[in-house]
Amino acid sequence: MDARFNLFENEIASRFAKRFAGAALVVHDSPLPKSTQELVALRVSQINGCGHCVDMHVKEAAAAGESAVRLHLVATWRESTVFTEAEQAALALAEEGTRLADASRGVSDETWALVRKHYDDDRTAALVTLVALINAANRLAVITHRKGGSYEAGMFAAAVGN
Repeated sequence: MDARFNLFENEIASRFAKRFAGAALVVHDSPLPKSTQELVALRVSQINGCGHCVDMHVKEAAAAGESAVRLHLVATWRESTVFTEAEQAALALAEEGTRLADASRGVSDETWALVRKHYDDDRTAALVTLVALINAANRLAVITHRKGGSYEAGMFAAAVGN
């Protein structure tokens, strides 16, 4: 199925997309490790069923040197041995922050304590913001039917001039 609507061809949506990309660059340029950023973005996108974003984050992570094993195991990170404690805390926050309707308690105190154990204020701010941003990006792509498969590593950076 073709995309329903091109957000970049509409003036209002295009203006929003530029500001949204600017917000994403704040996270991208933060001290939160790039590998953690991609793993979190990938996991949230998997949960939300966003093929376009899964495609993007798998390819960006692979281009940045992430191993195929870790990329394949993101969906089952709790049952894997390849993620650090800090990455596990970030992935738990990503899941709990994404599944708000499924988990009435939202982000648990236990998960928050693990995040704070491993991440300072700047990294925590970037992580929380990333979870919110990727959830929003997933919704934009799913609503407009942007499909996965055609993304090439570096396309986002080229589009925002970074």
